Amino acid sequence: MTDAVIVDAVRTPIGKGKPNGTLAGVHPVDLHAHALRSLIERTGIDPARIDDVISGAVGQIGEQSMNTARWAALAAGLPESVPAVTVDRQCGSSQQAIHFAAQGVIAGAYDAVIASGVESMSRVPMGSQVAGRDPFGSRIAARYPDGLVPQGISAELIAAKWGLTRAQLDEFSAQSHQRAAKAWAGGKFAAEVAPLKAPGPDGALIDVTTDETVRPGTTPEILAGLKPAFRADVWEQRFPNLPWHITAGNSSPINDGAAALLITSTETAAALGLKPRARIHSFAVTGDDPLLMLTGIIPATHKVLARAGLNIADIDAFEVNEAFASVVLAWQQETGADPAKVNINGGAIALGHPLGASGARLATTLLSVLEQTGGRYGLQTMCEAGGLANATIIERLS
Repeated sequence: MTDAVIVDAVRTPIGKGKPNGTLAGVHPVDLHAHALRSLIERTGIDPARIDDVISGAVGQIGEQSMNTARWAALAAGLPESVPAVTVDRQCGSSQQAIHFAAQGVIAGAYDAVIASGVESMSRVPMGSQVAGRDPFGSRIAARYPDGLVPQGISAELIAAKWGLTRAQLDEFSAQSHQRAAKAWAGGKFAAEVAPLKAPGPDGALIDVTTDETVRPGTTPEILAGLKPAFRADVWEQRFPNLPWHITAGNSSPINDGAAALLITSTETAAALGLKPRARIHSFAVTGDDPLLMLTGIIPATHKVLARAGLNIADIDAFEVNEAFASVVLAWQQETGADPAKVNINGGAIALGHPLGASGARLATTLLSVLEQTGGRYGLQTMCEAGGLANATIIERLS
């Protein structure tokens, strides 16, 4: 049976997704193109050999619309004959792109394919694609008559259900920053990040080389001073027993970034003289309660482990998206994963969460961590709006 392997992976630095962010002056197509072009240059593959570019993006409106993957591929200099498609599984969009790419290779539909993702939240604000309209319709309203809730409220519901304290959330979040700062200081991200130039405040180009939202001085004591971010009368009336522990400090920030992976079969890699870094061992996707919304990573993890014939102790490194600290801590409780193996170089609370790019970013970092630690198996999982989750297991080859 044909397998699917990751030849290489690269990401951009991650910027603040605000008008004063370091990447705010970069059009999302150009940001995405930088990751694609960097991947082509690193691997040395003839871009004409790429069968498809499958890319994730969540805010598919304005500058990230009109099948933004196609324009990024052309902006990166790929031949016009190389197709591209944009997918949306919310925060898991580029992880789903990896799954689609691997499935295509395994099925024999592709020889070489790029899976990637982009999000410029400074230029395409989160939720702007809804444009003030109802995205659900009358039948969803009938099925969930009490109404669905924003992700921040879901994070509060998770904290309450799993009995998580504010101190636990803040301690986890501070650790994310400390791990990320240590990883940057120790050169752990050097091989995975492709620096780029971006317009500064005065229009002059500046070098962007590091992730902008890592705060080395963050402590649990500092985070304890932040006010709840989602507390409001309407939610207090509906959920009178919520602890109101979720703050900006124990949530992921708003970010800009892009990432890309080259996926082939072992046979194609050998024929092209490429050395794969990892095999895509197993993958799964699942749905879960859309009210709790972010707990899908728990059944997704169980599902992918069963599909792989592995157990939690077999996994050497985990990348679990830190949309909120409560999500990861609840997942740890339910799966029994060793916290020392989870987000070893920090997670999204520190590094950032550029929505459509985050799945590909997790994969890029997971490859680095396995190589740095000598681990064999890595598992990444991503909570997604609507109660969805992707999970992927990779096996280090080099």
